Amino acid sequence: MGFEASLCLQSMSATFCLLFFSFTVFFSLFSLLIFILRLKPWCNCEVCRSYLSSSWAKEFGNLADWYTHLLQKSPTGTIHVHVLRNTITANPENVEHILKTRFDNYPKGKPFSVILGDLLGHGIFNVDGDSWRFQRKMASLELGSVSVRSYALEIVSSEIQSRLIPLFLSVAGKRDGVLDLQDVFRRFSFDNICRFSFGLDPGSLQLSLPISSFAVAFDVASKLSAERAMAISPIVWKIKRLLNVGSERKLKEAIKTVNILATEMKNQRRKMGFSDRKDLLSRFMASIDDDKYLRDIVISFVLAGRDTVASALTSFFYLLSQHQRVEAAIRDEMERVIGPRTQEAAAASFEKMRQMHYLNAAIYESMRLYPPVQFDSKFCQEDDILPDGTFVTKGTRVTYHPYAMGRTERIWGPDCLEFKPERWLRDGVFMPENLFKYPVFQGGLRVCLGKEMALMEMRSVVLALVQRFDIRVADPNWAPWFVPGFTATVRGGLPVFVQERAVTYPSTLAN
Repeated sequence: MGFEASLCLQSMSATFCLLFFSFTVFFSLFSLLIFILRLKPWCNCEVCRSYLSSSWAKEFGNLADWYTHLLQKSPTGTIHVHVLRNTITANPENVEHILKTRFDNYPKGKPFSVILGDLLGHGIFNVDGDSWRFQRKMASLELGSVSVRSYALEIVSSEIQSRLIPLFLSVAGKRDGVLDLQDVFRRFSFDNICRFSFGLDPGSLQLSLPISSFAVAFDVASKLSAERAMAISPIVWKIKRLLNVGSERKLKEAIKTVNILATEMKNQRRKMGFSDRKDLLSRFMASIDDDKYLRDIVISFVLAGRDTVASALTSFFYLLSQHQRVEAAIRDEMERVIGPRTQEAAAASFEKMRQMHYLNAAIYESMRLYPPVQFDSKFCQEDDILPDGTFVTKGTRVTYHPYAMGRTERIWGPDCLEFKPERWLRDGVFMPENLFKYPVFQGGLRVCLGKEMALMEMRSVVLALVQRFDIRVADPNWAPWFVPGFTATVRGGLPVFVQERAVTYPSTLAN
């Protein structure tokens, strides 16, 4: 009798689970239907029709280029994608309104926090309000100190001299010596940000180019999290997450790996001690006891510090390969400011780097055309009217588009598509533009705290490589096709040929 009762209970349990599963799927599909009906995806406007059918891809290789085309045609520099409930703008006055004037009305918002919550948790780039203010204040104190900046420069210089240059020398001049520049810079910046953030060296830029399980998992998690943001409805990915299938299953596995490795790093740091360490994790551990919170903060910095710098460097050398007059001008300036070619140029001081006005102009100009973050979104809390007269409905998404802004004639003039560092110079002196005209580093209260360190890293790499190598894109017809993601990553990488320059070192500096 007991055996039969047990079988009966198991059968009832299985039936209940099946009914619960069926109800969950039905409820999810019903919710999706209601969401779709509310969105009115049958909107017959040209923009929504093109987005839903992907017909834009027949003419434009990148979604960013299609948006740029639409924003250029718009009299106000603002468009609506109704099916996404998204207002997209390339109007500097609107950008200032969103990032500064009405900052409190345009937070990251709960929808965005949910999308990135599994990866970034409650890190600084995924929160608003008091949590954001607390982390911002702490990060500002740490990143703004002279000792931290010097530590960052020390790490970057070491990575350049011990790994980056030897890697380039290993392929220079060889017939089959092709490097994927994007992969190299992603490894380079990953080593740097891990050493700076965790105080631990993944060694991903060693000559053997080892595979890092942390980097791979981080890439997968970033890519799949970004794809969530591109979905027409969040219900789609939420159902997949509930059922643990497809991309959501892969995302869950990738984040699990990231969490395991992040925990190992924290444990290692505790064993080694952190009171006398300079890395970001050690500094935060001195005042925060919550392990999950520490993980979220540091992972956010890895995301920001790795991919953005790698993206910016990849675009810069792509443009430099096409504009060798700019390369020559940078070398001339190096001679004047730093002196004759030396092996120590990568270790130029912050002050020397700031004196290189043409180099700074070239870097800013590169990011004007190819910003590492092509667009950024906020969510409107209350109904609002933008300066150009656009009405924004409460609860809808608002996106400003640096990629499109850099290619808009009414902002940058008729030569806006040209790579022209001179536009940033006044009598030979570098002059930055208004942050809301050039929101590559955001603006207002959320302006990028790591801006100076990112620029330092870029300048150091450019000085070291331009000084010693000619770097040319392997395919003259190559054009960037971007994959979905938080940062501008090009599909297939950037294959280049490397040639060491035939310049003789001064005898006192010879090897």
